[in-house]
Amino acid sequence: MAFIIVVLLLVGYLLIGTSHITRVNRAAIAMFVCTMGWVMYISYGTDFVMSQHARGFLDFLSGEAPDSSNVKYYIYDDIFLTHVGKAAAVLLFLLSTMSIIEILNNNGCFDFISEWIRTRNSKRLLWTITLATFVISANLDNLTTTIMMLVIMRNVVQNRKQRLLIGSAVVMAANAGGSFTVIGDPASVVMWGDGAVTASDFSGYLFLPAATAWVMVTYLIGRSLPDRLDLEWRMAPYRGDDTNLNRWQRIVMLLVGIGGLWFIPTFHSITKLSPFIGALCVLSILWVVNEVFNRKLYVADQMTTGSRMPAALQYGTIQQMLFVLAVMLGIGVASETGIFAMLAEYMDYQMHSVWGFGLIAGLLSGLIDTFVIAMTSISMYPVMDGNLNQWADSDYLSCFMQNGIFWKIIAYSTGVGGCIFCFANVSGLALMKMERMKVSWYVRHCTWKVCVGWLSGYLVLFLEYFVMK
Repeated sequence: MAFIIVVLLLVGYLLIGTSHITRVNRAAIAMFVCTMGWVMYISYGTDFVMSQHARGFLDFLSGEAPDSSNVKYYIYDDIFLTHVGKAAAVLLFLLSTMSIIEILNNNGCFDFISEWIRTRNSKRLLWTITLATFVISANLDNLTTTIMMLVIMRNVVQNRKQRLLIGSAVVMAANAGGSFTVIGDPASVVMWGDGAVTASDFSGYLFLPAATAWVMVTYLIGRSLPDRLDLEWRMAPYRGDDTNLNRWQRIVMLLVGIGGLWFIPTFHSITKLSPFIGALCVLSILWVVNEVFNRKLYVADQMTTGSRMPAALQYGTIQQMLFVLAVMLGIGVASETGIFAMLAEYMDYQMHSVWGFGLIAGLLSGLIDTFVIAMTSISMYPVMDGNLNQWADSDYLSCFMQNGIFWKIIAYSTGVGGCIFCFANVSGLALMKMERMKVSWYVRHCTWKVCVGWLSGYLVLFLEYFVMK
């Protein structure tokens, strides 16, 4: 049964990686794999529990005779709900941050970006829009940030080929920016929640590699653009039916939203509560500020229905949240069979290099999916603790301690490497959908540039590790 579960997971990886060809939603694939995996697991629950959790199961029985019902209750209470809790914490964090950015966007708090990039010079526009993407995605959801920037670009740039090039740079900037903070990507949120990394050490280590990758790719793509772009500057969108905020009120909301997110790591380190509690607190405060500032429109019943309910709660983003939930539960059931521990032991024996493992993870994330490969890699190794001096290979094992280099390699390599092919990350899929971009075009014009940027940043991370070591 363990073999069948693993085969099911591998088939799911294949279908997720080819979802742009089969046109089957990857969230649906992931949900089917996770549900069938847990059904198969609980069908042979006694074998799995006795091989992986024998001592815990005996403590659960408290002297009672074991039977199939006890096994199922133990699996539900002590195994299944553990994985559900971890996935729910990530989903609530994503829901909060997505709602925050939608409230800010609905109130025009990001309109200054359009003013900032107002130029016909291709290089200046490219660098300013990707810089804004890089900074914002480090604090908010990559997908929502990418879509917001693509909408701004689409309203300005008239030439489709130029939009494809700039859009590809935006996707890369979003993934690079999200990879160097603990709140910028679902995989890093998982690492942070598991205690594998701390916020300051994680960002301090990964900022230079992520910035190197962003700069290299932006520079290479900029060389393909003409000096002057085909632009059409339009008036700022009329927001009279949505918000009556003046400029300083929008700045206040922006400071509350973004400043609150910056405080979440400090909140977590002080209280030790899950990061989503801090994110929910920021969302609640921003929501109150939003209602106070727009009080007159609410009273006059002029506020549009869409503005009262953030778009992050609507259909499109729910697909991404269901995908994250299903992937975490699907990989969770596979880890409970013990297969990931066996795979980690095999990789340690055959390769014995976290740097080689990172290169493989980056390539696979570009072919399958960024989050899937990141979660698979994280699930293979537990966070090491205690004194490692007693072990003969303590230097290698230290890579898996809290703030070990392994976690940073996986966060960077899967986040940036997932841009090698545009279909392996949600930001790239958004670009494909909005601009009807074909994979073949992206491979010809952008894949090699992304590879140069990814490997350049990887080299910076490698040198940084040995200098700081």
